Amino acid sequence: MEFDRRIRIAPSILSADFADFGREIAAIEAQGADWVHVDVMDGHFVPNLTFGPPAVRAFRKHVTTFMDVHLMIAPVDPYIEAYAEAGAEMIVAHVEAGPHIHRTLQAIRATGARAGVALNPGTSPEAVGYVLDLCDMVLVMSVNPGFGGQKFIPSSVEKIARLREMIGERPIHIQVDGGIDPVTAPLVAAAGADVLVAGSAVFKGGSVATPEVYGRAIRAIREAAEAAVR
Repeated sequence: MEFDRRIRIAPSILSADFADFGREIAAIEAQGADWVHVDVMDGHFVPNLTFGPPAVRAFRKHVTTFMDVHLMIAPVDPYIEAYAEAGAEMIVAHVEAGPHIHRTLQAIRATGARAGVALNPGTSPEAVGYVLDLCDMVLVMSVNPGFGGQKFIPSSVEKIARLREMIGERPIHIQVDGGIDPVTAPLVAAAGADVLVAGSAVFKGGSVATPEVYGRAIRAIREAAEAAVR
């Protein structure tokens, strides 16, 4: 995947129909999704429980774009290889999930997957300052991780701008996850985010039988974000 900073929309399948993931993935891709975002939660690091490596392996068979897997789990290191083998193209680990994020990022890269680091709302961007050269992406959580449908935290905009300054010309994406819709998308895009995760804003009101709802939502978020960076 060649690096550029164009806006990418990454619907989170946490908001999809759990009984029909294959067709849901096909529907969002057909309607313009750039990436497919998979939220992995362990019921320990965050208060929810979602997808293990077998589920990710099943999703992988349907993804034709790019699949990034956000590991909201602790400890994270013992599971990196399993998620990479399941087909994760980008693996994102939280700086808060363990004492050795540098080692964690090395372990991700050793599998051949791209490496990302995530920051919870209360974590300073400076926490990743010394590991940026190991990263392909920094993920800013704009809600507290664990559940979809939460309200966007405004201080995330300042954090994104600071990260953009820290990254400089390095080929590192800034992803933002939480409360992204056509209202918040231009705020984060103007600050420097280029990969926008959206769950309920994409899937709400649609289905595999009415995928045009997904398409309208994806286009609305993309157009709002792109207008802010022209």
